[in-house]
Amino acid sequence: MKALSRRWLWFGLGSFLLSVLILMSLLAPENLSMPVCSGFKRCIEGPLQHPPFGTDTRGIPLLEYAMQGARIVTLPAIISGMLVACLSAIAGLARCASLTWFDTSIQAVSEIMGALPRMVVVLVIALAIPREWRGLLPIGVAWALMSAPGAMDEAASCAGRLGGARFVEALKAHGFSAIRIYGYHVTWLNLRAVLVRQGAEVAMQVVFLEIALSYLAVPFKEPAFTHSDSTYSWAELLYFGYQSIISGEWFGADSLMHAMVVGLGLIGITAFIAQCFRLSARER
Repeated sequence: MKALSRRWLWFGLGSFLLSVLILMSLLAPENLSMPVCSGFKRCIEGPLQHPPFGTDTRGIPLLEYAMQGARIVTLPAIISGMLVACLSAIAGLARCASLTWFDTSIQAVSEIMGALPRMVVVLVIALAIPREWRGLLPIGVAWALMSAPGAMDEAASCAGRLGGARFVEALKAHGFSAIRIYGYHVTWLNLRAVLVRQGAEVAMQVVFLEIALSYLAVPFKEPAFTHSDSTYSWAELLYFGYQSIISGEWFGADSLMHAMVVGLGLIGITAFIAQCFRLSARER
């Protein structure tokens, strides 16, 4: 009972934090507020002067950067994670359904996809997408497809250790329906930990990938691969903090280290959400 309670606790905590990110993405402004300061005048305010996160050099609240960044990453990350989980479930069910030809085909496709260099494929896709259509979703889906082979192999191996077709035949002999066998006994009771863990990891990786790609474009004021020019990523917050570090303004009125703290905090929350779902679905 204690283990079950802990799993529900982790699930509730992860769901709550994910709901906060979803709410932030839904409430994110289309454009940032008008700058309070311009030119050489700086209007930096800390979290105490301008709750909850403070402002940047132009007096724009960092909360708006956080909300726009959440809108960029939340939906594509969830879709990418669910895609990996679904592909992994298909691989596990195929191993239990005695579909040898289908299982072999999945393994062949997995080996081909797994042999491709992920970052090269992602960068090619990012460059190939027209600027007006650029977004994180196609990049996230591509990353998910590149990550799927390992997840599918793990799900198939888990189904194989379960007994595969023999396990299904044994349950059929006891009178269980196919839906109950494949949906409940195979997927929910035995594959759930693998599917949730792999899906959560890929969703987290998509968020980190977006930040990395955006950070490459921020210093040079280049168009981002993952969002429109009017939207700002969490990478902006990290870059604000980086500017304070290289200028030596760690503390004081001109310091933007609070932006670095906010950016790292959002990244930490993303990783913590993934960990919460992993712990909630771990094997008994």
